Amino acid sequence: MNIGSKNKKRVVLPSRPEPPTVDQILEDINRAAPNDPVFSILERTGQDAPRPSDSDAELRFQQCRRYLELNERLQEVRGQLLRQREELRAAGEQLEKDVAEVKGQTL
Repeated sequence: MNIGSKNKKRVVLPSRPEPPTVDQILEDINRAAPNDPVFSILERTGQDAPRPSDSDAELRFQQCRRYLELNERLQEVRGQLLRQREELRAAGEQLEKDVAEVKGQTL
């Protein structure tokens, strides 16, 4: 058992500073020189590669949304077609019975 650990005082760490505001971050970026090491590191790692713009993201979102709407509409129409097919099948059977009845009466 380690007796010395009970006698150690706990070190109180200083509290964390508040994170910088957006304005402070923008000011810092604007004050940075073009040859600042951060910018050269980003170039070497490829992290400054162009990202899709908001308009691209919005376009893709609208395409996905339209796809889901069309898919839902397709499912609704499929259900309607199944009901209509069943109605036509029943009407065809009734027509065959009626034709057979008419043929039976004429003979």
